[in-house]
Amino acid sequence: MRHIAAVALVVAAGLAGCSTFESQGPRASARLEAASGSAVWGSVTFVETGKGVLVRADVRNLRAGGEFGFHVHEKGDCSSGDGMSAGGHFNPAGKPHAHYSKTDRHAGDLANLHADGEGNATYTFETPLLSVAAGPNSVVGRAIVIHANRDDYTSQPAGNAGPRIACGLIRADD
Repeated sequence: MRHIAAVALVVAAGLAGCSTFESQGPRASARLEAASGSAVWGSVTFVETGKGVLVRADVRNLRAGGEFGFHVHEKGDCSSGDGMSAGGHFNPAGKPHAHYSKTDRHAGDLANLHADGEGNATYTFETPLLSVAAGPNSVVGRAIVIHANRDDYTSQPAGNAGPRIACGLIRADD
């Protein structure tokens, strides 16, 4: 019964924010698929707002209670079993890897995902360094990647976040 109530609460919360989320600008989305040896899956949406891009994710089968690096990567290619075909972090301005609160960082550096006790994560993060509309900072045609470990936000070039456990191609929504 507790599980049903939690699902109802998540659905209700999602519907409550739905009209605001959908009334914004251009949208894109990605279906996360597990890398080899992983069972992680989920979905990510990107909506352009007046302040940048609102990133929302719903991810399942993570390590319970874990923290995971979460980044936009430069190439829209998740074809390799280890996610390495997605390339490095999306970095159109040639900045160093850094904490997501700093403006002098990779555009693809996002806040870490935090899994609950059942290995699920819901995520909302807004960044001024990305766009959905065409342009040098557009996420469309790139990949979103989850790493096995947390991003330490300091190690170069990628925060020491470890292997890639899920990858999804970001596509513009019609």
